[in-house]
Amino acid sequence: MKIDMHCHTKEGSIDGKVPIEEYIRMLRNQGFGGMLVTDHDSYGGYRHWKKNIKGQKYQDFVVLKGIEYDTLDAGHILVIMPENIKLRLLELRGIPVQMLIPIVHNYGGILGPAHPCGEKFMSFMNAKAYERNPDILREFDFMETFNACEPQEVNDKAKEIAERYGLPGTGGSDAHKADCVGMAYTEVPDDITCETDLITHIMKGTKLEAGGTIYTKTTKEKIGKAKTVLSHSFWVYNKLGGWSKAFKRNSKMKKGFIERVEVNKEEKHEQKSN
Repeated sequence: MKIDMHCHTKEGSIDGKVPIEEYIRMLRNQGFGGMLVTDHDSYGGYRHWKKNIKGQKYQDFVVLKGIEYDTLDAGHILVIMPENIKLRLLELRGIPVQMLIPIVHNYGGILGPAHPCGEKFMSFMNAKAYERNPDILREFDFMETFNACEPQEVNDKAKEIAERYGLPGTGGSDAHKADCVGMAYTEVPDDITCETDLITHIMKGTKLEAGGTIYTKTTKEKIGKAKTVLSHSFWVYNKLGGWSKAFKRNSKMKKGFIERVEVNKEEKHEQKSN
C-alpha cells in the first residue's frame, strides 16, 4: 500500500491550503491507500476528519494521526503516537529534542527527523542539538529520506545517513498546496489499518520503500538567496515561541499531558476487517 507520510491540511496547519477531505480525494485518485496527517504542532486536520468524515466516507482509505513537531533545538520532528494516546504537549511547540524523545517513547510512540538535511534551524542535521551530540541519531526510530519539497541531493544525503544508522526511511510530499499533493510516497504493508500497526512495522524493521518526484514551486525556490532570511526567521520564531509556549505548557501540564482516547472494540475490528 502506498501512503503519504508527510501531509499538511488547511484545518491543522496555518500555512496549509488543502482541506483534508480534498487531500484524501486527490490521494485516492492517484492510487494512494492512506495518509499520515502531520500538521504543524496540531492535530487539527486529524480531528476534523475524525469528527466530520470518519465512518461516513472513504472507508477504503487509511487516515493516520501524526504531527510535525517544532523542537527548540532540533528542527522539525515527525511524531506518531498509538491511536489511543494523544499527548497535549505536542500541540505546544518548543520542547528540546532530548526531552521529547523519552516522552514519546514512554507512551509507545515513535519519531524521526523530517527533511533532516534541509534548511538550517528547520532540519535536524543542521541544528544545534546535532552539533552538540550527533549520537542523538541513534535514538530516532526512522528518518524521512524523501521529501518532495527538498532537492534530490538533500534527499540522497538523508538516505545515506539513514542507511548508516540503520533507520527505516520514509517518504512524504510535505504538501501545503494542491499541486504538491501525492508527489511522494512510502510503500507499507497492506495490513496497516491504524497507528499501532505502522509503529509495530517500523519498530521491527520492516523494509519500507520511499520515493517520488521533486516539487520545484516551493516558497524557498521562488525567493532564491533570500531563503537564508527565511531560515533565520524560523530560528527567531521558534525561540520566542518556545518562551511564550512554556507558560501555556505549564498550565496544561496541571491537567496532565496525556489524553487516552477511547477506541471501541467494534471500530478496531472493523478496521482490521477492511
